[in-house]
Amino acid sequence: MRQERTWQFLVLLTASTGCAMTVLDTNIVAIILPGVARAFSASFAEVEWVISSYVLCFAALLLPAGAMADRYGRRRVFLCGILLFSLASLACALAWSVASLSIARAAQGMGAAFLLAPALAIIGHSFHGEAERNHAWGVWGSMMGLTMVLAPITGGVIARVAGWRWAFGINLPVCALLALAVWSWIGESRDHDARRVDPVGILLFASTMFGITFALIGGGSFGWLLGGLGLMAFIQAERMQQRPMLDLTLFRLPRFIGAVLAMFAYAATAQVMASLLPQFLQNGLGRSALQAGFGMLPFAVTMLILPRVGRRLSAYLSSRGILTLGLVIVALGNGLTGYGAYSSSWPLVALGMLLLGSGGGLLNGETQKAIMSTVPRDRAGMASGISTTARFSGILLGFTALSGVLGGAIRSWISTQPCDGAEACAGLRRWADSVAAGAAESGGHLPGADWSHQAYAHGFSVLLLVAALAAVIAAAAVCRLMRSR
Repeated sequence: MRQERTWQFLVLLTASTGCAMTVLDTNIVAIILPGVARAFSASFAEVEWVISSYVLCFAALLLPAGAMADRYGRRRVFLCGILLFSLASLACALAWSVASLSIARAAQGMGAAFLLAPALAIIGHSFHGEAERNHAWGVWGSMMGLTMVLAPITGGVIARVAGWRWAFGINLPVCALLALAVWSWIGESRDHDARRVDPVGILLFASTMFGITFALIGGGSFGWLLGGLGLMAFIQAERMQQRPMLDLTLFRLPRFIGAVLAMFAYAATAQVMASLLPQFLQNGLGRSALQAGFGMLPFAVTMLILPRVGRRLSAYLSSRGILTLGLVIVALGNGLTGYGAYSSSWPLVALGMLLLGSGGGLLNGETQKAIMSTVPRDRAGMASGISTTARFSGILLGFTALSGVLGGAIRSWISTQPCDGAEACAGLRRWADSVAAGAAESGGHLPGADWSHQAYAHGFSVLLLVAALAAVIAAAAVCRLMRSR
């Protein structure tokens, strides 16, 4: 019995570490991104692609990665994911331009999808009893939450001591140890009745997400056209298949739609702040990367603690009530953080981040449960895939949309500054772009670095106001959709 429990613990630790790698890398990159922008003198759009290319490939491949793991072997796909993630991390560390870094990040996102999907399947396959599974998922959730707390601090230390390239280079020894653990402790498993991989669905879904992301970052009408056509073709393709990658009939259930919307809104207005707030702390408040890492603690610690509070609240509130409450708290947290950003008040910013993390923690603990409870048990696997895809699609589209708001607000603020002649005005616009990217060291012909901080803080306050409004609208929609019949 003791030997079996030891084996289960090692399997759980190994699979959870694979999942944690995907979160760790996302949040570390958020800390070192201003350093990347300055190193390559990157434009605002180029900096956005460093984050977006990773999340885009991650979100697009999660469903097919799960299907391939079930069909071809979870251990085998897990090892392939580790290999791809390692090679892509090496390419990121050796990148010679922001374009090459974005391409390597896209490959890293592919590897992350083939890390997360089989790791989750391995946990689900290895623990059978309800009590065992609940304990396993509790340990998994704690590890993911702890990773969110440690990631910004780790990123700050790496940026301070070794430089931004080591934020990617550190993945290599970790992945080597992870591969050894997978090889040693995890047995092969597969689902002999698993659905076939849907290459048409994969391509169309990826095209949809790329088109929308491209449009939000600056692709204009072409991006919207590609995204719209891709979405229509994807829906039609899934309708024609006997065993589709995405069963659209699930979306006939209003409660399911409400739960998926809550997950998407949580990711787009709360979880995405793990990528956006570190940039504000550095570019808006003038903190170093290490200070920004520790400055993220009010947000990260409450994101870790509040899921447990949510479990206790479930004895008094319905899932609909907890989701609505969580989104309202997220809206209040975004609003208060935005006011703190506008007034450059660190106490208000910290209090707002505390509220924001509290609402996000409630939602993080409840959204997955709400989605799974609204579908029949035989659709649980697909519902879980939809849930995870909604989460990362929300992060992707939230990041690109809110970053667009940030860039527009910064340019609007800087355009109010006086300039004499076409050349001076063009220089001001270039400086506005460098401020939005976090690549501005000083104001150039403006009165110094304080101007860049002020411009960034103004733009970020507008970003947070938009996020707060989106959370309020989502709360009202979720409350309505999830009403008891």
